[in-house]
Amino acid sequence: MTLDRSAGLAESARALAAGEVTSRALVEGALARIEASQPSLNAFRIVRALAALAEAEAADRELAAGVRRPLLGVPVAVKDDMDVAGEPTAFGCRGEFPPVVEDGEAVRRLRAAGAVIVGKTNTCEFGQWPFTEGPAFGATRNPWNPDHTPGGSSGGSAAAVAAGLVPAALGSDGAGSVRIPASWTHLIGIKPQRGRISTWPRGESFQGITVNGTLARTVADAALLLDAASGNHERDPHRPPAVRAAEAVGRDPGRLRIALALKPPFTAVPARLRPEVRAQVVQLAELLADLGHHVEEADPPYGQIGLTFVPRATAGIAERVREAPFPALLDPRTLGSARLGGLLGGAPLRAARRAEAVLHRRIGRFFTSYDVVLAPTTAAPPPRIGAMQNLSGLATDRAIIAACPYAWPWNVLGWPGINVPAGFVMGGLPVGAQLLGPANSEPLLISLASQLEARARWHEAWPPPVTATDSPVV
Repeated sequence: MTLDRSAGLAESARALAAGEVTSRALVEGALARIEASQPSLNAFRIVRALAALAEAEAADRELAAGVRRPLLGVPVAVKDDMDVAGEPTAFGCRGEFPPVVEDGEAVRRLRAAGAVIVGKTNTCEFGQWPFTEGPAFGATRNPWNPDHTPGGSSGGSAAAVAAGLVPAALGSDGAGSVRIPASWTHLIGIKPQRGRISTWPRGESFQGITVNGTLARTVADAALLLDAASGNHERDPHRPPAVRAAEAVGRDPGRLRIALALKPPFTAVPARLRPEVRAQVVQLAELLADLGHHVEEADPPYGQIGLTFVPRATAGIAERVREAPFPALLDPRTLGSARLGGLLGGAPLRAARRAEAVLHRRIGRFFTSYDVVLAPTTAAPPPRIGAMQNLSGLATDRAIIAACPYAWPWNVLGWPGINVPAGFVMGGLPVGAQLLGPANSEPLLISLASQLEARARWHEAWPPPVTATDSPVV
């Protein structure tokens, strides 16, 4: 028996445990799809063909001996900001980076669950932007329309999963970098509670706003990968109470009070929700109401939350630039952000960090009236390839805010959010919506997303198969 690209994470794990397929066959299939798609989609920075096949054969020996682990023998991918032993971690940058010695904690836990890491996926430089393009690797393209970006910064992971190259992948989310590409590629994207999936060897990534998360075609697969990757290094500063994400799939969430939040949070420049995106999110709200939930328009009291985001984000960029082996090769926009981060890295950064507790209390009170927030993930559909690549720093910031003003407040708060598909606009471009909750609310959000999925059946829609004859990478 063989499994095609439609086999998800849970189905692949089940078939392996039942002896219906071998890990080598699954990994060979994934590697063949990656090779065929690389000239067109360009999802991967590193493909671990020989290492992955060796790991698959080891998994087959374990399976034959009766060993069972949650993902034993299943191929998955991780983003190129995560350390994989023996591979460089370039994080979207140009230059030759040395191989790292040890797996990062999230990768270590995936391996402990039995997963085979087939490669590292493309991301923009230091994960700053909602597109996955750059001189280091070219452009990663959207499987639904290769003239458009899959989003970013976890765009390589999203493209790989959406095209069926792998059943699921890890990404990271510092301002929506899991949820945005998930929305633009018709996927489930879980941004978990800060600390749920370790970012070690960095105890905090980008001053605590960046977390690792999961991308998959179904809620069950995203939750399964979340459980496999969750856990902490002994030196992690954030250690939330454990949750069992997969057990929430299919659980009745009860009748919930849902706030439909359509107004963009505070931004320094104008941002407007495009009517075609609004219509899809409102349609999803109507489906939630039809499922028995109480839905009404209400916006969380964000205030000027953006003033706390900028110091943390830019200070994080400054830290990365100081560590970069080839600073002369970095994008001028990166260097500009680093300079700003240097200016804001003292008292403004400390004030921004202190403000988080105030925001928790203020926005937390909103959740005494509502259980979940439903908001657009983005204000616009995915832009065309190259639309933001050659802009100035200020023009890039304005374009990002115009397209993606909704995701980043939950990074400041450190709370969970899930992108769910909201439909298609403009002749077939995917858009999404966020289910957002307070601290440690992943089980509630997952049960609600699962209920929506059972009705909407969004996972049954597939982009066309990708071949090497499609649009070339530029």
